[in-house]
Amino acid sequence: MLSMTEAKPDLLKISDKLSVRFQKTGSGPPLLLIHTIRTQLEYFRALAPLLARSHTVYAIDLPGHGHSPIDSGASFDEPYFRRAVISFIEELDLSAMTLVGESIGGALALTVAASLPWRVKRVFAINPYDYETRYGDGIRRGNWFSNFIIGSLQIPVLGAINASLENKIVLGMIMGGGYHDPRKLPADLLAEFGEVARRPRYKRIARKVLAGWRSWSKARDYYHQISAPVTLIYGDSDWSRPAERERTRSLIPASQMVTLRNTGHFSSVENPSELARVIMES
Repeated sequence: MLSMTEAKPDLLKISDKLSVRFQKTGSGPPLLLIHTIRTQLEYFRALAPLLARSHTVYAIDLPGHGHSPIDSGASFDEPYFRRAVISFIEELDLSAMTLVGESIGGALALTVAASLPWRVKRVFAINPYDYETRYGDGIRRGNWFSNFIIGSLQIPVLGAINASLENKIVLGMIMGGGYHDPRKLPADLLAEFGEVARRPRYKRIARKVLAGWRSWSKARDYYHQISAPVTLIYGDSDWSRPAERERTRSLIPASQMVTLRNTGHFSSVENPSELARVIMES
């Protein structure tokens, strides 16, 4: 069983169609954690306690992820997730806050900061997923298996069949392509992700998230509006390429870039101590 050290997750109802599961830990200035594609707030189980030593940490399940309710009629693209995160922040009236996001969460941290400059004090975008040029582009760079399986999900009928066949072994092989050392993917965390995938409509929504791939590259259109200081943190084995990282850095007015050694796309699991150090010392 997964254990979280302090408060149990709660559910914040924002509207009739939108509710967000979240966990609040620690004390101090507010800090919001936004997870990667296909994960949930438990993804931050190692990082959150480190940051909660000096911050009030809010970790959320993005809509359609983890145990947040699923609105089947939603678009599940970047603008949809951005609006959901903004609504969460506004509902709790959070201000002078730090945003920390990884993968699609990294891109969302940046677009939310561009949208709420009066509420956001600092941004840490970890391996931001803002470079897609095809369906599932980033994930497909992990290994040949990921390229084959994720690429097949866009094909009518076959995609639905392959998605329905996903199990813990398949998910582990795909997620393993996002680690510098795949052995650092914890078995119990993978089991949690696999269990969540049993929820009704979850796998269909996961395909819908991938179908919104064009929106993640369009997120870069908002970066020039960011006024808060931004630290871009990349694992040296992240899916993004050096030129794509530099392009992102060049678009953000007040930004710096840090690279974590021996770290892949899922930095918060693979290298939480070093990641926390960078965030706390910046």
